[in-house]
This record gives sequence, structure tokens and C-alpha cells, in this order.
Amino acid sequence: MVTTSPVSYDQDFALWLESTVQLLKAGEFAGVDWEHLIEEIEGLTRSDKRELENRLITLFEHALKRCYVPFPDCYRGWDVTLLRTQKQIQRILKDSPSLRNYLREILEASYQEAWEDMSQEYDASFPDQYPFSKDLAILLSTSFWQ
Repeated sequence: MVTTSPVSYDQDFALWLESTVQLLKAGEFAGVDWEHLIEEIEGLTRSDKRELENRLITLFEHALKRCYVPFPDCYRGWDVTLLRTQKQIQRILKDSPSLRNYLREILEASYQEAWEDMSQEYDASFPDQYPFSKDLAILLSTSFWQ
């Protein structure tokens, strides 16, 4: 029977987490370090959102290169990155379907960041207004950039 966590959050995170799980499973809620547990749970959501945003920016950066940078020798690599990034985003959304709403919210801001990055990196005329479909099914399962 576990009564309190044998190690503090700051001493050994992995051991603290394992101990916290044991306390919760045993129903010994008085021994749970609630402040840090809540902080970690909130951090998971932030982490998923950051990951989704980073993947979306990558998707748009490569779509912009594929559509507006005339380097045919690079197209295959960009296409592969686009397809891989679509799968990664799909995986995140499969685990957390509610993040679809967040994805819709950040489409244009993520595009703007990708546009800024590509405008600095390449001497090409990229559209400053969002040019792609806003339909997530199209963005995540087709070659929307062709």
C-alpha cells in the first residue's frame, strides 16, 4: 500500500510519475502531488498543440516550395515530406480528434509563418494570402499542392 510519493517531482520526474500512477491506481489521492500533476496534464495539451502547429507549418512550407519554387530536382523530396507530414498530423488528430478545431483555428496563422520563412529563404513569389483548401480532408489526404 502506497501512502505518499517516495520522491519529489524535482528530484526524479520519471520516478515521481510512476509513483503518482501507483497512488492513483490505489485510490490513495491524499498522497498525490496534485499541483504538479495538473501542471503536467495541462502541459500535454500545450505540447500536442505545439506539435500540430509545427507540423502544419512544415506542411505549408513544403507546399509553397513545391508550388512556387522551380526546382524540379527537389520536387520528389518535397512531395515525400508533404506526405509524411500529412500522416503525422493525421496521427495526432487520431489520438486527439478534438484538436481538429484547433487545427482549423491556426490554418491561416500557420500559413503566414510558413510564408514568412519561405519568403526569406527563397527568391520566389509566394502568395501572401492563404491559397490552399481549408477542408481538412483535402489538406491531409490528397496532393493538394498539385
